[in-house]
Amino acid sequence: MGRAKRGSGRRARLKAALARFQARQSNRRKNWVEQTSTMLARQFDVIGVEDLNIAGMTRSAKGTTERPGRNVAAKAGLNRGILAGGWGMLVERLEHKAPSRVYRIDPAGTSQRCSACRIRDPEARESQARFRCRSCGFACNADVNAARDIAHETTLILMGTAAGPAVAARGRSGSPGRTNREPQPVPLS
Repeated sequence: MGRAKRGSGRRARLKAALARFQARQSNRRKNWVEQTSTMLARQFDVIGVEDLNIAGMTRSAKGTTERPGRNVAAKAGLNRGILAGGWGMLVERLEHKAPSRVYRIDPAGTSQRCSACRIRDPEARESQARFRCRSCGFACNADVNAARDIAHETTLILMGTAAGPAVAARGRSGSPGRTNREPQPVPLS
């Protein structure tokens, strides 16, 4: 579109084609969020997610005129990737489809804590992908370790309450004539 002359028919066609492409991407992202959240709500009784500050994570790195930002292009690419992933939409839809079964876990230290021995060590994260605990020797993918740590934190939250949260699954809720919209499990055949 940058090479098309302003006000030309070619520019209008390119603009319409770009809008269709972006709308298709948005529809695909929403479809993925709906399908994934429905699958998770049907398959799991308890769902733990990191309580990420997505707005803060995607804040601009441009800075000011007096103090310009660094690596602005790289940060803009990271922001696009985070927003294209639909993280916030997924958690929001999960909370709608699995009410009182989604637990937001504080993300502080989840990538540095060993899921085997529970010791937090900032040096244990060898790279973006590798985690190796220096105290017990446990090693695995860093994301898998963080997911296991989040699962452990979710379990601790559930054990803190007497019998876990009360979930009215598909029965009548507080208001008369209204049922919950929780998805039902798919029967195995």
